[in-house]
Amino acid sequence: MTRTTAVRKYGKPIKKSRAEQLFAELPKSPIKENKPATEPEPEDGPDESLREIAERLLAVTLEEKTPVEAVDGIAASPTPLPTPRVTKHIDPQTPASLAEEEEGELQGEDLRILTWDDVCPFGDRIEKIAEASYAEIYRITNERGTSIIKTIRLESPIKAQTKAQERSGLVDEEPHSEDDLRGELKISEWLADIPGFVVYKERYVVRGKAPKALLETHQTFHRKMKRKDPDRLQFYPSPSRYLDDTKFLVVELGDAGTALEDFELHSVDQLWDIFLHTAIALARAEDLVRFEHRDLHEGNLCIRQVKPAKPKTDDSLSQFGYSGLEITVLDYGLSRAEDPDLGDGDADPNPVAYDLEKDLSIFTSTHAAQCRVYRQMRSFLLKGDRAHLPPQAHNTPYAYAAGIDGPGTGNPVSWAPHFPYTNVLWLAYTYQYLVGHFKGDKKALAAFKRTTKELLAHLDPEAPRNILSFPSACDVVRYAAEAGWITEEQLMGDRSRMDDYGSEMGSVVAHNESIIEEVDGASHLRRSPRRAAVQCARGM
Repeated sequence: MTRTTAVRKYGKPIKKSRAEQLFAELPKSPIKENKPATEPEPEDGPDESLREIAERLLAVTLEEKTPVEAVDGIAASPTPLPTPRVTKHIDPQTPASLAEEEEGELQGEDLRILTWDDVCPFGDRIEKIAEASYAEIYRITNERGTSIIKTIRLESPIKAQTKAQERSGLVDEEPHSEDDLRGELKISEWLADIPGFVVYKERYVVRGKAPKALLETHQTFHRKMKRKDPDRLQFYPSPSRYLDDTKFLVVELGDAGTALEDFELHSVDQLWDIFLHTAIALARAEDLVRFEHRDLHEGNLCIRQVKPAKPKTDDSLSQFGYSGLEITVLDYGLSRAEDPDLGDGDADPNPVAYDLEKDLSIFTSTHAAQCRVYRQMRSFLLKGDRAHLPPQAHNTPYAYAAGIDGPGTGNPVSWAPHFPYTNVLWLAYTYQYLVGHFKGDKKALAAFKRTTKELLAHLDPEAPRNILSFPSACDVVRYAAEAGWITEEQLMGDRSRMDDYGSEMGSVVAHNESIIEEVDGASHLRRSPRRAAVQCARGM
């Protein structure tokens, strides 16, 4: 997998742009070649049957690596390598021995073991605010501050569904092993020091029955969701079904504010700041950890008012930093990234990348606008261009991608390589969402759309084929800098100018420690190390 594609220019570049030079001087990720995964060797045994041997032989596939040609102005990505097809069976009722072994492994990592009463004791406020890829999201507020917690059910027993729940079509979210969660936890730590990404505080295990407050906020959330979408099913089990041995991994994060889907947009300054903040955060993460979010819908982008809005008092081209808003990107359950501590010359680190081929329903579903972006991502992997394949074209897992000899002649789809164009697809979705949900002055919105017309043309995957697409979020930020929408000082993070533009590059959270009271007198706070490369990125 190489990163030697030529940089394309968009808009009206200025001669020897200072912002472009500064951007180009940022540390680059190492060039790596993706190595095909190998199947585990079968164990020899005297009782092995001929049928078992035949099944193993049928599973072996010999293929040639064929490059994908660049189409429609999008930088070509290396052809994905095959992903091993492993199916893991999870027993709904985990044996006690397995549960004890898992808990011992978690304790080996020195995690606190708490009850739900420790997490949300009487007097604290807990509110369910969202549901992520495989986690429920709550906000906890007490005298020590505010935190967001992600709760992921581990393999452990849970009370069976009632007859009423069965009749309602309730589909339980499957429990997860720690191996399933390790990837997202790694990405959380790698991104925690990059402005625009959620602050990681701590993780711990919570075990036992749920208190009344947890059940009430769970019910309130689902009533609210039902009003928005009457056909919506409940996927996460009710807390009323938790048993004494039901266990959750809980990840505590900094408070990110209000989800974009619940945030009212009244000024064009808000549109500028939300979009550009998001693009800058993704660009930084692309450069530092070769990051792709792959699920950046309106529920995974949070907004906070960190400063009062300030009117623009000059006639400059600058558009960034006047609303006083700050964004936070959440939920890395479907994301992809690489270890930033591995420098040039290191072996391929086997990047953390969720395999979306495990469940193709995300591509065949049509229940929400974001489902189209999932299909656009997979269509890009399959065809190497911006063509959007309909839901019925996504029924075969690990389908063969396009090769030099045409469709289906390449390697099976793999989500392990780095395809930064997926970030562009989500930025296009964010732009359209912001414009479509704006409640402010219509004339101001029309002016915003005129100013960003060319930007949208390079973002939009459905634009005419003769219009080049941005290959990455980095290119989107470069375009914004060339257009004059972001100043050099803002890109460099000049603190002397920050007060003039608001909290452009993301504020440093002062309180990044757990607000959950210690119950054993021991502190097990985990924070991601602050790396020199991250400090450099803050000056981007």
